[in-house]
Amino acid sequence: MKWWRVISVFILALLPVSLAAEELDMDEYLYGHVLDSYEWHITTIKGHPVSIPLPVIVRSKTTGWHVFSSKHLEEGEYEGFYLFHDPESHKERVMEHTPDGDVRPLDISITKNVAGLMFNSLVLVILILLGARWYRKHDAREEAPGGFSGLIEMLVMMVEDDIIKPCVGPDYKRYSPYLLTAFFFIFVNNLLGIVPFFPGGANITGNIAVTFALAMCTFLAVNLFGNKHYYKDIFWPDVPAFLKIFPLMPLIEIIGLFTKPFSLMVRLFANILAGHMMILGVVAVVFLTAELGAAMNAGLTVIAVLFGVFMDVLELLVAFLQAYIFTMLSSVFIGLSRQHSEKENE
Repeated sequence: MKWWRVISVFILALLPVSLAAEELDMDEYLYGHVLDSYEWHITTIKGHPVSIPLPVIVRSKTTGWHVFSSKHLEEGEYEGFYLFHDPESHKERVMEHTPDGDVRPLDISITKNVAGLMFNSLVLVILILLGARWYRKHDAREEAPGGFSGLIEMLVMMVEDDIIKPCVGPDYKRYSPYLLTAFFFIFVNNLLGIVPFFPGGANITGNIAVTFALAMCTFLAVNLFGNKHYYKDIFWPDVPAFLKIFPLMPLIEIIGLFTKPFSLMVRLFANILAGHMMILGVVAVVFLTAELGAAMNAGLTVIAVLFGVFMDVLELLVAFLQAYIFTMLSSVFIGLSRQHSEKENE
């Protein structure tokens, strides 16, 4: 085996790449790694994929609930269900054969993203509990924690003192549990998302359904607990009378109620997904240039490896920044809903 082939195999071992020896299908290569699936692909050995099958949980309108392993769907139809690959969206869907035609059943399967979300959440709970163990045996008023507990305390204090307290205002403690949870949840999922081997690599925060749920939590925190001055500024703002008669400002404010969480959702989703795509694209250069000759392939392989390492390091920074930005913007939106009148401030 040539030395540049050894480098290629080394890259495959480090990064989650499924690749045919003869030809690289870029659509399947890119979308196969960033989209959800009914199995957790680990690697490919001698052309044979090594994957962990996941539970498929579906409800048919005619036959009720079905629970089985996704391995059965790889072999074809099972109990009237089969796996459909949408050529346009590149997504996998479980479909059912019925007398009225093929329909999509109610699907609550444990997919790769769901399994990754469960694992990452478990990791987050364990990390926080390990960090809290020190406080059960020591008095934090007399001594400061060190080691891992000190690291967790530093991050908590940074988020609360630098983001939550100045952005939310006097009643920041009411929202600290949610905002701290959001920060650490996003941060941990971002970090594990760039780990190139099992059980990492699941594209959790690059899935718009997850970022939608996070944005909805902020939307509810803002609008359910907003005070009377918040809603007064929306429906009866302090503007000239003709703008109140023609409800231009209230209309803009109402639209803003939905554009704020929408921006939270899209910003996190787009940045994480783009980062994964860029790393995968850099690795693909190694295989796309295989037919250009040994010298060209070897040179571009070295460049791809160096640039890929640089992108991975950059993704570490992005993982922190996106958690920081989401928490900061959520704090700002919550703080705007807790504003008081000038008389009350005086």
